[in-house]
Amino acid sequence: MTSQENGADAVRAAIGTAHRLVVKVGSSSLTNADGILDRGRLGDIADAIAARRLAGAEIVLVSSGAIAAGIIPLGLAVRPRDLATQQAAASVGQGALVAAYTDAFGRHGLTAGQVLLTAADLNRGQHYVNARRALARLLRLGVVPVVNENDAVATDEIRFGDNDRLAALVAHLVHADGLVLLTDTDALYDGPPSEPGSRRLPYVGAEGDLVGVRIGGSGSGVGTGGMVTKVEAARIATGAGIPTLLAGAGHVSAALAGQDTGTVFAPRGRRPSSKRLWLAHASEPEGRLILDDGAVQAVLGGRASLLPAGIVAVEGEFTEGAPVELMGRNGTPIARGLVAYSSEELPRLLGRSTRWLGEVLGPQYARDVVNRDYLVLV
Repeated sequence: MTSQENGADAVRAAIGTAHRLVVKVGSSSLTNADGILDRGRLGDIADAIAARRLAGAEIVLVSSGAIAAGIIPLGLAVRPRDLATQQAAASVGQGALVAAYTDAFGRHGLTAGQVLLTAADLNRGQHYVNARRALARLLRLGVVPVVNENDAVATDEIRFGDNDRLAALVAHLVHADGLVLLTDTDALYDGPPSEPGSRRLPYVGAEGDLVGVRIGGSGSGVGTGGMVTKVEAARIATGAGIPTLLAGAGHVSAALAGQDTGTVFAPRGRRPSSKRLWLAHASEPEGRLILDDGAVQAVLGGRASLLPAGIVAVEGEFTEGAPVELMGRNGTPIARGLVAYSSEELPRLLGRSTRWLGEVLGPQYARDVVNRDYLVLV
């Protein structure tokens, strides 16, 4: 048996024996060809999750489908493209979606509990604590939490990736032992699955395994995600030490049992703080700081905070505490961080040492622009 086969078996075993799992299902796996919520498909997925739950595992379900479920009740022919109509469809569809899950899990004597989140909830301190506390209590009470983005009020988050990255962040939030991403494609392939000669990739053990792999970006006409967002979600989760499986929704029972289906992604690295995970994968930079070569090397070295002396230009408008992107003179992003100055205040400090700033402008200016505790490499 090869090292790749051993690695794949280890990840599948981890998924099959996990005590706490996050399972994500996309809109395209819950709807028929006309974009209508298919209760039969939803019921099959719920049946498999219920079986694993009744066997002793704790399951958090991250489910898309609210907007899709609202298309027919609103008399729409296709998924709306404008934000206001998307929000209206989500408002109508969320109730239908949760009702369907309530019925499906109820047949097994299980209770479903709705939890609506946006990416920002996982960055705001008290919101993060509240979400973690609510999910933990639901799991202790034997409930299957059904998490969805709060599309009725979300703006940029509606385009967050069909809940794929949200699922990875939720897996980190609840300290999950595994993440299962269900999709309408049965695995990750090295090219378009419909193209002759494309091969299924059963195992991704490192970033190098994806070199040369052509990953399509567009999802179905019903959802907003595609294979790109699913691979990104796998990167987020495995980077936080969480084994991940990408599998077809039609093979959910096999996936949850740790059988040979789909593509498994091996965990790597240690669990980061929620702040660092958000900075790297969920934040939207409000501006950019251009660094000189010395500052670039210091930041990439992983041990230094960013000081005013190493910044040559400021781009964009932002307030103190906002996420910003750090890049070299060539325009290549190298890191993200939380900035300690506003875009109005920072330009007059560029190129100055913190000692000079403290002596001339006052001790409140003798501080880092981005402290290393609030900085992540990208």
